[in-house]
Amino acid sequence: MSTSSDATSSAATSPATPAPAPAPARREITTVDVPRGLSGVVVTETRIGDVRGREGFYHYRQYSAIELAERRGFEDVWRLMLDGALPADAAERAAFGAETVPLRRLPDALRPLLAPVARDTAADGPLAGLRALLPVAAALRGIRPLYDTDPAGRRADALYVSALAPTLIAALYRVGRGLDPVDPRDDLGYAANYLHMLTGREPAPEHARAIEQYLISTIDHGFNASTFTARVIASTGADLAACVSGALGALSGPLHGGAPSRALDTLDAIGTPERAEPWIRERVLRGERIMGFGHPVYRTEDPRSRMLRGVAERLGGGCADLAVQVERQVLDTLAELKPGRELFTNVEYYAGVVMDQCGVPRKMFTPTFGAARIVGWCANILEQAGDSKIIRPAARYAGPTPPQAVPALG
Repeated sequence: MSTSSDATSSAATSPATPAPAPAPARREITTVDVPRGLSGVVVTETRIGDVRGREGFYHYRQYSAIELAERRGFEDVWRLMLDGALPADAAERAAFGAETVPLRRLPDALRPLLAPVARDTAADGPLAGLRALLPVAAALRGIRPLYDTDPAGRRADALYVSALAPTLIAALYRVGRGLDPVDPRDDLGYAANYLHMLTGREPAPEHARAIEQYLISTIDHGFNASTFTARVIASTGADLAACVSGALGALSGPLHGGAPSRALDTLDAIGTPERAEPWIRERVLRGERIMGFGHPVYRTEDPRSRMLRGVAERLGGGCADLAVQVERQVLDTLAELKPGRELFTNVEYYAGVVMDQCGVPRKMFTPTFGAARIVGWCANILEQAGDSKIIRPAARYAGPTPPQAVPALG
């Protein structure tokens, strides 16, 4: 009794001990069914650019990508993608060049690796070699995970990877052919320098400009498979070179990397304008795809194709003339045999023509595209690195019903 009395007395004279707060309820993850391949699903917001397929328009930040290709140089657009603004004057342009030009040089420690990597990746080409060498280059530079790097460090890493990539691609191509790599020249712009390292000759100004316009037009193109891959890896906090290597892996897939060389093979097979109509008709009726036509996003003419057609016509030559005539015949035949399919010329068609006119070997068409796209990937990686949320979707299990007893070994 006394114990009870003491307890009652104490309760009357002392503040009550607060009850422990209830444990927060565990939030259940809600799953949402979406179209296969995430088609049309918005997964994040971006300030880098967008593609409006039905309008036949795409942009980098607030500017038309095609207008940028027509009015600016590659370095200007590179700065726009990474820093969010075009150079305002010659001084800002020179300052950006002073940052990037020294980063083009091939590290001495990588030179002995060129021959074995080029040999072992010969079947797949320089982009496969680049995937092998980028992690080594990153280790030599001391590139750290995005999670452990501040924004200034991430930007510096992005500049380094973007600047070094074309040097490595050109070097791997030449070494694979038994030639010495060509060192970059400080006095040449990005596109002219790339052609110089690839061919060993200073390019004609009209060729350098044509390739520059092509490179600008391919820097970024929405949340395609490789860009999304880069962002998924970036969301884990991995280092920037790992993100780019993963994107290169996605680009290597034949359903994504494009086929400008195959589009050019089509022109070779047709040969003359008179053969175009029966050649195309036969293949369409057999259900074959005509390379260089149709796009998963555009429902009108690909604006990149329109711009590159003008570049090809400006350069002139028999290949350009044939390409224009064959294009008309293909579009007429597709409209007749596949009404309502909205099949138009895509970027691959004239990209192959332009690169061929400028002396880029066919084996280097996709690597050249990849060199430019790395700039766009890096811009997306930097943007993703500012978001602490890891990209972690769900999958719906469709296998045998669990749990089942594990059978004994017979």
